[in-house]
Amino acid sequence: MAGSTVVGTTDQSTASDGQVPRRGGIHLVKHPLVEHHVTRMRRATTRPSEFRDLVRRLAALMAYEATQDLPTKPYRVETPLTHADGVQVKGRIGLVPILRAGLGMVDPVLDLLPMAEVWHLGLYRDEDTAQPVRYYDKLPPKRPVDVALILDPMLATGGSATAALMTLREWGVPQVKVLSLIAAREGIDAVSSQFPEAQIYICQIDPELNASKFIVPGLGDAGDRIFNTLEPHD
Repeated sequence: MAGSTVVGTTDQSTASDGQVPRRGGIHLVKHPLVEHHVTRMRRATTRPSEFRDLVRRLAALMAYEATQDLPTKPYRVETPLTHADGVQVKGRIGLVPILRAGLGMVDPVLDLLPMAEVWHLGLYRDEDTAQPVRYYDKLPPKRPVDVALILDPMLATGGSATAALMTLREWGVPQVKVLSLIAAREGIDAVSSQFPEAQIYICQIDPELNASKFIVPGLGDAGDRIFNTLEPHD
């Protein structure tokens, strides 16, 4: 069973029904399989097909941890012999992949949460300013989801994550979780300082960004490696 270590807590609040406490913080997912898959994902020689598989496996392991506090309600079912009392998840859950790299994380999370809605946000980083630029947003003006999971493999400067969090705050989402495979400390600090109520789930934390604002040691451009759009070397 995977487990997560809270490496920083930022805020604690109470759910609207007064029953489920929610705690913002940085949750590092710890498991031998997580470390194994991250190591293979980092390799420059890992082919795109394997890279996509590794992203899916890590997304599923991380989603398992990130959904442990989802509220449930009693639910009775009929078995072939009699009835059984169980539970089902209550409330609306939204998956919010950041285009385009976040698309690689959608299917495994949707396998765990088949009832979830999927709302895409298009953000790209301006290479001159390193600031996020939003180019796609079709969130409805009303009826926000109860819990949103932002999916983005890399948390570098934190610009895309903070832009997504601001969009979801404006939509009125009461609880938001950020799921990123690898993060830089600078990006974590930027997100948690602006959105202390957000839960951030990460597989590994890297120490720094280079001059081009790429995570070091990192794994390169996750979107290019997922979609096999790396420029060939001469």
